[in-house]
Amino acid sequence: MILTSEEELEDFLSRPSEADARLMESLEGPLLILGAGGKMGPSLARRAVRAAEQAGVNRRVIAVSRFSNPVAQQRLRDWGVETLSADLLDREQLGALPEAPHIIYLAARKFGSTGAEHLTWGMNAWLPGLVAERYRYSRIVALSSGNIYPLLPVTSGGAVEETRLEPVGEYGQSVLARERIFEFFSSRYGTPVCLVRLNYAVELRYGVLLDIGLAVFERRPVDLSMGNVNVIWQGDANSVILRSFALCSSPPQTLNLTGPETLSVRYIAERFGKLFGIEPQFEGAEAPTALLNNAAKCHRLFGYPSVTPEQLIEWTASWIGMGGVTHGKPTKFNVRDGKF
Repeated sequence: MILTSEEELEDFLSRPSEADARLMESLEGPLLILGAGGKMGPSLARRAVRAAEQAGVNRRVIAVSRFSNPVAQQRLRDWGVETLSADLLDREQLGALPEAPHIIYLAARKFGSTGAEHLTWGMNAWLPGLVAERYRYSRIVALSSGNIYPLLPVTSGGAVEETRLEPVGEYGQSVLARERIFEFFSSRYGTPVCLVRLNYAVELRYGVLLDIGLAVFERRPVDLSMGNVNVIWQGDANSVILRSFALCSSPPQTLNLTGPETLSVRYIAERFGKLFGIEPQFEGAEAPTALLNNAAKCHRLFGYPSVTPEQLIEWTASWIGMGGVTHGKPTKFNVRDGKF
């Protein structure tokens, strides 16, 4: 299968599984997605709507964001997603949001953190407290990041949920603060929470594979500083996020979310090179450590991803070759000092 348009891509990203439909059938009341205007939120919201339709239930899905782009907001509405414009950092606007028994928390700040660290800490540490208090009687699935783990030997298989948390840099530290704040309010109020540590979701307009593929296609050197990565198709990641309500507990349960493979950046670049007929250029050398997640627990609970890295590389190469639109936001996956 080759995706040839954004419409096809959006349709495939949001196509629900039977497990997604069963989850939406089991929920009671509306599903509220906070910070839904980012890279993952729109396709997640649409997947939830389609899963409810597939299950034959009438379930409200409400996406909340500042929605600075009215076109993106209208597209969500066209998909059957209710939308609310709100600045979550404003207590009054947060308080005016509807009650909901199920919350997906996606609000975060990463890129641009260096030089504006206070904004990152405000979003990643203070806002979770506001939300956790506002929705203390709800079940909350909160997105976290593998950046809270230390760099580990490539041969280690990656960090498991019990690995000691040693984030590198202020962004990673602020993500750990987010988790600790949710833990605090879960302890205080008994709020059921699941903390999902994602590292990294990819699709054809954004992600590690796109960054590497574009570098090869444009004959730019591929940085080997972070020589190994994990990736997972964004559709599969969103499916797990939806189904993680089953794991919500107090104290919170943690879940690593990524693909099962440790992928060599050099290998990925060489595969793109063969598909493009271009000899990849490289700079730097592979370090013996990398930021890697071990998602064995996730795969045991929810199954393996439906899309393999080889499929993703082929789809991404085709997308790049036909001049497909991208979000224009490099992932900076090669950063080793935690400065984003």
